[in-house]
This record gives sequence, C-alpha cells and structure tokens, in this order.
Amino acid sequence: MNTEPVITNIDARGVATVTIDNPDKHNAFDDVIIAQLRLAFDTLAERKDVRVVVLASNGKHFSAGADLDYMKRMAGYDYGHNLRDAEALAGMLKALFGLPQPTIARVQGAAFGGAVGLVSCCDMAVATRGATFALSEVKIGLVPATISPYVIRSIGERAARRYFLTAERFDAHRALQLGLISELADEESLDTEVEQLVDALLGNGPEAVRAAKDLIVNVAGEEITMELVEDTCARIAHIRVSKEGQEGLGAFLEKRKPNWLGN
Repeated sequence: MNTEPVITNIDARGVATVTIDNPDKHNAFDDVIIAQLRLAFDTLAERKDVRVVVLASNGKHFSAGADLDYMKRMAGYDYGHNLRDAEALAGMLKALFGLPQPTIARVQGAAFGGAVGLVSCCDMAVATRGATFALSEVKIGLVPATISPYVIRSIGERAARRYFLTAERFDAHRALQLGLISELADEESLDTEVEQLVDALLGNGPEAVRAAKDLIVNVAGEEITMELVEDTCARIAHIRVSKEGQEGLGAFLEKRKPNWLGN
C-alpha cells in the first residue's frame, strides 16, 4: 500500500503520470509534497524514454493550495526561513515549467492558490466543467508571488490585475476564456479528454516535440531581432538534418508511417 503523497507511474508508451495523493486534505501541499514533486520533475527531466507528463491528483479536488498546518508553521518562521521555504516552492514550479516533455494538467474540483500555479506551469490543461479556481492569497494578507511568473504568462496581465487583487473564485468556463485551461470535460470523460491530448502528442516526432517546446520558451515575448531570426533559421536547419527530421521527411514523401509510430 502506497504511503507517499506523490506517486509517479510510467506506462509502456512513455507517458508519466505524477499524482498528488493527499485526498483527505484536498491535495493541499506542504514542504514534503513540494520536495517530492520537485524530485519527480527533476527525475523525469532526465528520462529520454518519457514522452509526455500528466500532472493529476486523487480524490474530489485537484488541490486546495497550501496545507493549513503548513501555513501555521510558516507563520512562525522568521524572514530567512520564509525565504528558503519560498525558494523551495519556486524551484519546484520552475522544474515543472522547464520539463522538456509536454505537460498536461488534469484538473477536477478546486484548484486554489498555488494549485493555479501548477496548472499554469503545464503546457496544457483539461478541467471538469465543475472545476473552480481562485488566486485567494490576498484574502489572508499574502500575495501569489512565486506562482506569478507562470500565472501571468498563462492568463495575461489584465486578468491578473483582477484576480490577484479581488481573490474572486472563477469557474472552468472563465478559466477556458482566460487561457488557463485548454479543454473542458464532463467528470466522466475527463480521462478521455486527457488521453486525446496524449495520443496527439505521441503521434509526433519525440525530438521535434521537445524542440518545439524549447522554441516557444526562447521565442515568446522576444523582440524580433536579426539574432532571433538567425536563431530560428539555425533551429530548423539543425532539425532538418537530424536523424528524426530525415525520417519524418522521408516518411511524408514516401507516404508511410514514421518509425516513431511503429508498424
């Protein structure tokens, strides 16, 4: 019987599912869960055989954010301890955001506070129609600091100005409009919708998918300079002459399946 609050499973296709397993506390996270998530992400980043990462949770809710007992402990910390604690959370979020594999958040129920950060760090997210979201930190006199780089990238500055400041809850339809999530699903079809994204990702060249993700990170928000243009030219030239690029082009021209799809 598993007693760890974070579980990682990797199937035969190379799809890794990282699951927060703390349903009795609505998958709220503390320093232990943060450390285990960081370890899971760091480990997966080194796995060439892992092609997709799904972030999920067991139980009714995706995550209620920070655990209450954890918050009580933090309230008693001095500045130095709080800084180190924040750095641990920030490091975990950066590890998730920086995974070379495509990432999918599977969201049900509540996703509050830091959980919105987890969703924002993923490349795409599928949520149930009944899911609810909140950036509720200001309600208790705090700010969503460590998650802010990822949430603002996800929903934009204008929406952040509203939801960071009002701490309003918003539903999954609003989250879809904001770009926080990619797809809505009924509860009974949540896994099916996630699997459709997984299948789409697995149909593509593994190295090309990684390269495309790295391309987005390096191009998004950058000024279009000659240096940037030259970088993009070098990227396409490099992948065209790569083993996978040659296989993909050859398969397309010969009207056959590429080798990453099998026979």
